[in-house]
Amino acid sequence: MAMLCAPFRDEEVQGLQSLTDPAELLREIFRVLDLMKMDMLNFTIQSLRPYLQECYVQYEQEKFQKILDKLPNSLDNTTEWLRRAAAAVSASSLQSPSCPAASSSSDARFQGAVSSSSTVPSVMSVLNRGYMDLLCWEPGQSEYPETLLLDQARLQEVQAQVNQLTIIAAVLLVTSGVCGNTLFGSPGFIDRLKLVTKVLLEGLSSIRYEEALQDISDQVLQEVSRTLSQLGYPAFASEKCTSLKGQIKSIADKGNAVRHIIGWAVCDGNDSLMEQH
Repeated sequence: MAMLCAPFRDEEVQGLQSLTDPAELLREIFRVLDLMKMDMLNFTIQSLRPYLQECYVQYEQEKFQKILDKLPNSLDNTTEWLRRAAAAVSASSLQSPSCPAASSSSDARFQGAVSSSSTVPSVMSVLNRGYMDLLCWEPGQSEYPETLLLDQARLQEVQAQVNQLTIIAAVLLVTSGVCGNTLFGSPGFIDRLKLVTKVLLEGLSSIRYEEALQDISDQVLQEVSRTLSQLGYPAFASEKCTSLKGQIKSIADKGNAVRHIIGWAVCDGNDSLMEQH
């Protein structure tokens, strides 16, 4: 074993010599052999990595094509997902300002060619839009793309984080509108609101946001009252407190204007930024 193992396993192999109990010795021998087996496997993969990197794309394409030949309808959901993304990109490009008219006829023909070709979305812009749409995906809305089923759990984790950030941003925006810059300029006030909101949203699905926002509104109001007292300002009137709590609780509604604007900034805004880069 000492001759076959990797150098960093020498210490474990030498430790076998100090064992006197036969049962424990056999158990440790098999454990070290398993480690050596993994070392050999890792070494083999590392040795073959250059060849695998050179051939794996072609190999995957061939296997993928064989599956498509056997099951021609196996990518219907993926096709529909990309079609929706392409339609959204095309619609957004049509809404963008058109190019200014050229002075000469040749320039006009050139501008026409550019404008007509610009209506065809690029592959990258369609993919960007498609992935951003998945961050707003809802069960039952449409079937998940087949090519992303293995990544669905991870994408849904990202989606949950995006939803959480959207709610946190909406709570801060609503609170800022009611409280003004005086409180938001107080050191640590924004961080405390973020922390309270994040803790109360942690681990919750979107269907339980209404319940969480009830608690968040209470905690935000307590933090606002505490900060007002620390700064020496009078407490809010009951009507203003009721308004603040009501606006925060209304964020649970997916049609809420503040939540809608922030959601657009997250999905459509980031999509536009990715297209620019």
